[in-house]
Amino acid sequence: MSKRSNLTRAKTNKKDEFYTQLKDIENELKHYKDHFKDKVVYCNADDPRVSNFFHYFSYNFEYLGLKKLITTCYQNQEMDLFSMHDMESAIALVYEGEKDKGRIPTVENIGVIELKGDGDFRSPEAIEFLKEADIVVTNPPFSLFREYVAQLVEYEKDFIIMGNNNAITYKEVFPLIRDEKLWLGHHSNKTIEFMLSPEYEKWDRVDEEGNKYGKVPAISWFTNLDTPKRHEEIILYRSYSPEEYPKYDNCNAINVDRVTEIPKDYYGVIGVPITYLGSHNPDQFEIIGITKTWDNFASKTYPRQTQISSNGRKSIVTKLNDGGVLKLDEAPQKGTYYMIDENIYIQKYARILIKPKKVVE
Repeated sequence: MSKRSNLTRAKTNKKDEFYTQLKDIENELKHYKDHFKDKVVYCNADDPRVSNFFHYFSYNFEYLGLKKLITTCYQNQEMDLFSMHDMESAIALVYEGEKDKGRIPTVENIGVIELKGDGDFRSPEAIEFLKEADIVVTNPPFSLFREYVAQLVEYEKDFIIMGNNNAITYKEVFPLIRDEKLWLGHHSNKTIEFMLSPEYEKWDRVDEEGNKYGKVPAISWFTNLDTPKRHEEIILYRSYSPEEYPKYDNCNAINVDRVTEIPKDYYGVIGVPITYLGSHNPDQFEIIGITKTWDNFASKTYPRQTQISSNGRKSIVTKLNDGGVLKLDEAPQKGTYYMIDENIYIQKYARILIKPKKVVE
């Protein structure tokens, strides 16, 4: 187990040090090969000692036709880059390929720049590298995902980054999705096994070298680079009926619980789970909004209601005002429900509101 004193840095960074495995990087980035030719790639949240993003791009530099690879990372007092540098400051690595094609990257051909600041992606030095970059690719700190994406948008950068699928519901992120400035990559809403920093006290397994690994659910790739998958049509086979597809009590849209259940013959607004975005085709559906209070989707406001939990516990809440609501004739046998006077309601988790772009014959 790690000593308590070793947790200081992890706490400061909110335990965001999840190191992506090479197989997961390869499985996603192979779909973007044509985007990388003659581009400067920047990985601005990557410790080069353990970053497989650095590994992937440096070893595939010629294959991808890259112009330059830049990586920066937070200050690390124990940095010993390739056992050749002993620095107490943050660093940047700059790699411009091997003169002899086909050779693997070597320390002599990787420029090591000692930074004045701490290497944070928001630092002036990191921003200067960002300005030079064409595409940003990394696994950024999940707790800073809002700020991270905002910076990419501000500087108008292309990107392929990892994040929690629930980031879809952030008021700083969803408008970008609605306006087609950001979408999900080839792999979304997956449980990913990351290598963990030594400071973690819980893990799922330890390899032969003592590295800890933990499984994190609901991980997605977020990007603004187009691929053929994004334009694959969703096959619809279900027919609409009012009984099977009830309308929300507080929104003029029908509820759909699974992407496979989207009706083929309904042309109004449809509420679908956020997992729908992994299949979204902008040529087939338009994204209208999301059932979150900050998006002003609701047509009515509810007074205080009695919440009845699955264990029968009752409490007074205002929960119904933050999501799509269905009115029921009788209380459900499982799950939480709400009562206002004699009326019974349930609330659905955040729904993406979509509308078909074309009529299916």
